[in-house]
Amino acid sequence: MTTIPKTAEIIAMAGKGGTGKTTMSALLIRYLLKRHLTPVLAVDADANANLNELLGIPVEVTMGDIRDRMKTETPQGMTKSDFMEMEFNKALIESEGFDLLVMGQPQGPGCYCMANSILAGLMERLSSSYRYMLVDNEAGMEHLSRFNLRKIGLLFVVSDASARGVTAARRIADLTKSLGVEVGKKVLIVNRAPDVIPEALNGHIQQSIAESDLIFGGYVHASPEIFAYETSQRSLLTLSDDVRAVQEAEAIFSKTL
Repeated sequence: MTTIPKTAEIIAMAGKGGTGKTTMSALLIRYLLKRHLTPVLAVDADANANLNELLGIPVEVTMGDIRDRMKTETPQGMTKSDFMEMEFNKALIESEGFDLLVMGQPQGPGCYCMANSILAGLMERLSSSYRYMLVDNEAGMEHLSRFNLRKIGLLFVVSDASARGVTAARRIADLTKSLGVEVGKKVLIVNRAPDVIPEALNGHIQQSIAESDLIFGGYVHASPEIFAYETSQRSLLTLSDDVRAVQEAEAIFSKTL
């Protein structure tokens, strides 16, 4: 029997908008489920939350909704912490082998410091129930500090197949230093690559790797199968093992996890 660690190993996924980092998050969940590396807690921390759509899971409540309601709907005689914990359990979506928590964004004005502090405590206690915690971040990765996640085992940074994209990915990876987050390994994934990789792109990647603490995980080529699944809102968990991009992503996960 596989022993689950006392605290989940944290994997973070980051990248600027449009690079396919949420697609990579869904493929990573597929990879972990396929290899029975469970249970997994998937946290959609992107403001443009759509990880649930790629997993085929409807979402009714986000933590952003709950943080708004905490200010006005906490019953008399109940602490805000107890209210958050009660509602947190309602927002946690349970699935086969993994659970999903969607952060969303608070809509009301004012400071949410107390709500974020309570949430950080809840996340810390919850992590002991999982083997992996996967956090799908927005590019700025501010949620890492809100969750009080100071130690990340693995950070995947997703770029498109351009020199500008690789430069942006490197800058995103560097943000962990200013946030005071310790990262065990930072891995660059170049997504939606063309069949023929330009030498100039290869050279820029190698230079960026040499000048930073990034590791080059590899290329994931543009996939008509993934495009078809996403446009028809089918779960990427059901993609065939024969899909080239799935195989490439899994090769990266296998050598870096």
